[in-house]
Amino acid sequence: MSDVPTEEEMAEIAGTAGEGAPRIILCECFARDGLQHEERTVPAEAKIAMIERIATCGFRRIEITSFSHPTHVPQFADAEQVLRGVRRRPGVLFKATCPNPQAVKRALAAREGGWGPEEISLLVSASEGHTRQNLRRSRAEQWANVAEMAALARDAFVMVGTISVAFDCPFDGPTAPERVLEDAQRFAELGVTRIAIGDTIGSATPPRVRDLIGWLHGALPTATFIAHFHDSRGTGLANTLAAIEAGLTHADTSLGGTGGHPAKIAYGEGFTGNTCTEDLAMALAAMGYETGLDLAALREAGLAAEKLLGRSLGSRTLRMAAG
Repeated sequence: MSDVPTEEEMAEIAGTAGEGAPRIILCECFARDGLQHEERTVPAEAKIAMIERIATCGFRRIEITSFSHPTHVPQFADAEQVLRGVRRRPGVLFKATCPNPQAVKRALAAREGGWGPEEISLLVSASEGHTRQNLRRSRAEQWANVAEMAALARDAFVMVGTISVAFDCPFDGPTAPERVLEDAQRFAELGVTRIAIGDTIGSATPPRVRDLIGWLHGALPTATFIAHFHDSRGTGLANTLAAIEAGLTHADTSLGGTGGHPAKIAYGEGFTGNTCTEDLAMALAAMGYETGLDLAALREAGLAAEKLLGRSLGSRTLRMAAG
């Protein structure tokens, strides 16, 4: 007998949301962030099949690949093949990560060919130490890169700016909220008004999240902030819910809590994982939030992700489904 609530039970748990219920947009990141550090390269055909399955769950934003150089990230040597193979759907944005101007040019070429992404993400680190370790350049050099990328992409894509180590840096210590706001404002000045707040080492706590998000909302009300939390200390779900309760309407998640830093990256504190999509979606439904997601289809997608990777993942909801 399954422990998963029936639709009727879920309606009772959540109460009747009714018209005007809060709408939360989850971006499913399994195919990019979730797979980035997998030791085994997943075939393009399998990625395409998973993305198709994910799309049937009702996601409006799906991160599907990266234009990282294949030498550095072999998992995405098939970026163009995956983009060509995924069927487009009205109202769904497919996102690709672009680490440098050359990556944006590849995205533009794909777009001109009629099979490129609708959305791209650009990255900065809020600390000098993490920038030099992760990107091998200074913050000033990275911001010059981002300015060039934004100028190239402005008329072609929805742009998302990600601010890494927004709470703490493993090299420089706590990140000042003023630095996060400074970076958010710089993104906005470049025309990038969707801004992901990244808890890269998973050290945030709900009170810190509420304080930072509330402050950012007040200081930059024209931006759409996105929660991107890692689960290093088991607080990814709690922190994402705290961000939503503080006013965020967008969050990045990954099936089974996949992704994060691999164990070989010492500062990442092991295989950290992202906030788990299935568990967050179930919690939001119980709290009366509308996500537009089919929870049954989402559980099936999570089970398919486990089968693809050949191991059990970190979703509590999947264990419920197997009860």
